[in-house]
Amino acid sequence: MNYQETTHWMFAQLPMYQTQGASAYKEDLTNILLLSDHLGNPEKKLKCIHVAGTNGKGSTSHMLSSILQEAGYNVGLYTSPHLKDFRERIKINGKEISEDFVCSFIEQHKFYLEKEAFSFFEMSVGLAFDYFSKEKVDIAIIEVGMGGRLDATNIIAPLISVITNIGLDHTQFLGNTLASIAFEKAGIIKPSIPVIIGEYTDETKPVFLAKAKECQSQIYFASDLISNTYPSDLLGDYQVYNKRTVLQTINVLNQEKEYNISIENIQSGFLNVVRNTGLQGRWQQLRAFPKVICDTAHNKDGLKIALNQIQKETFDNLHIVLGVVNDKDLEEIIPLFPKKAIYYFCKPNLPRGLEASILKQKADTYELKGEVYNSVSEAYKKATQSALESDFIYIGGSTFVVAEIL
Repeated sequence: MNYQETTHWMFAQLPMYQTQGASAYKEDLTNILLLSDHLGNPEKKLKCIHVAGTNGKGSTSHMLSSILQEAGYNVGLYTSPHLKDFRERIKINGKEISEDFVCSFIEQHKFYLEKEAFSFFEMSVGLAFDYFSKEKVDIAIIEVGMGGRLDATNIIAPLISVITNIGLDHTQFLGNTLASIAFEKAGIIKPSIPVIIGEYTDETKPVFLAKAKECQSQIYFASDLISNTYPSDLLGDYQVYNKRTVLQTINVLNQEKEYNISIENIQSGFLNVVRNTGLQGRWQQLRAFPKVICDTAHNKDGLKIALNQIQKETFDNLHIVLGVVNDKDLEEIIPLFPKKAIYYFCKPNLPRGLEASILKQKADTYELKGEVYNSVSEAYKKATQSALESDFIYIGGSTFVVAEIL
């Protein structure tokens, strides 16, 4: 199979949470442990930083990678989901895994993958660990897919565990309270391995403290310890919290004898995240007149921050290209959006995409006015045609809406 055929087989044949939702969720680590054993346990040959959290884990992972690259290390980076190409998930020093490696991995293990019915995510994690091990990276930044305790990435013994924050997302799997979600995320805390907490609340802090005590792990609350940060090419006010988390993580990593990351490395790393890692979709500006911003925020906490950021912009009229997936709690997110805006409702092009007409119907109940469009691209085209140079266009609601624009 060529690369397109290989990725089509990965996406279509096996469950993939990105497109299918709940049916792809696995409730234990049995499968990934089987796959890891089949591959020769490549994760045991890696030195890792494990990153979990409701929001910000992607930005945090990419910032860490950029800083470590500036310090001269060979850095593996595993993140999800991808925007356009599967290979975005697996990179070394910002360079995506080759099509040939993906194809050869699947070809070599296809019979076993089919026989054991591994999920798309389990396959992807196994592929990443195998690739990083074979390429002998100095350190790998591994981002959790969802939750932590039962996530397929949670078979690693990292140098440091990082939890960015806790919010209400994926509640059908992780629980419907901040404490229950914190418990799932805290599942990445390992015995005697330090853990960095980016942000906490009165409800989540006791959960983290209890798990750290149980594991005899040193715990650091970055928001209490870090006050000053450095400029970054990742824009958006919310990056302040992620930068504090990254700085505290680097401080702890510098305590490891074999790592030496300077202030200059940190400053350069923050300023060159996009260049070093290829990260996209985080308060990313696509045009200047009118100003067009896309952002992958897709849950209540992330959208609240992004929408507050819009209010700090100067413009005459606000245009919002909006699409969501069908398992999103509309009662929770729609009230966040401003009434004084023109909406372009659309459906992301995947099975989980919510019909634009349903989204508009719900938006109408909150006095959000706009029209339905047949695709994300059609909605965006209409927004750019309608907007004046002094207007502002925001594209979001779902990672997949942003992916189609990019």
